[in-house]
Amino acid sequence: MNQDVRAIFNRIAPVYDQLNNWLSLGQHHIWKEMTIKWSGAKFGDTCIDLCCGSGDLALRLARQVGKTGQVYGVDFSPNLLAAAQARSQQQYPQPPVSWIEADVLDLPFEDHQFDAATMGYGLRNVKDIPRSLKEIYRVLKPGAKAAILDFHRPNNQQLRAFQQWYLNSIVVPMAEGMGLKEEYAYISPSLDRFPTGDEQKQLAMQAGFASVTHYPIANGMMGVLVVSKF
Repeated sequence: MNQDVRAIFNRIAPVYDQLNNWLSLGQHHIWKEMTIKWSGAKFGDTCIDLCCGSGDLALRLARQVGKTGQVYGVDFSPNLLAAAQARSQQQYPQPPVSWIEADVLDLPFEDHQFDAATMGYGLRNVKDIPRSLKEIYRVLKPGAKAAILDFHRPNNQQLRAFQQWYLNSIVVPMAEGMGLKEEYAYISPSLDRFPTGDEQKQLAMQAGFASVTHYPIANGMMGVLVVSKF
């Protein structure tokens, strides 16, 4: 587990949703709904949302599976999990979500346990991406899908330049105003290190997934990796 990354997410927990809204130009709600759709989660399913943060995607997933379903929201940041739990308790009726503090590289679940998995803005921050994909493969039932949403570097040079300007000129100064400049300055190098869509597909196939698709969205500034286990 990367203690430095966990410390960052513990510190940004109070403003995590607000900053994600800025980062995504206010569009993250649409992309999360697309991610849930691509995961194939159905009413009554048992699902897992990895790197669940403050719980937004997990709670949307809970609405998808309904009262007969079950969602496990997993994160390694206790502060973000506390925010997720508080958010969950404000909803009526209570959504069917269990909040679990755990590392995505070593999930505390049995093999073949879940009907669907989602991950939003987590894979880019994982210390060992191939191992995390193998863990997702392990806990999914045969025939199940996972949908993994994250920010990307676009291929187009003008869009890359716009993205970098936006991060430097808008996001980091906003974070700085909240005393979080250092925490959000890590985003740019994390994007530089993150595998491209094609590279993610290769890693997913190496993890055992038989059917692998990567959907670029927002002109390649975002992407969703959709994988199926057979």
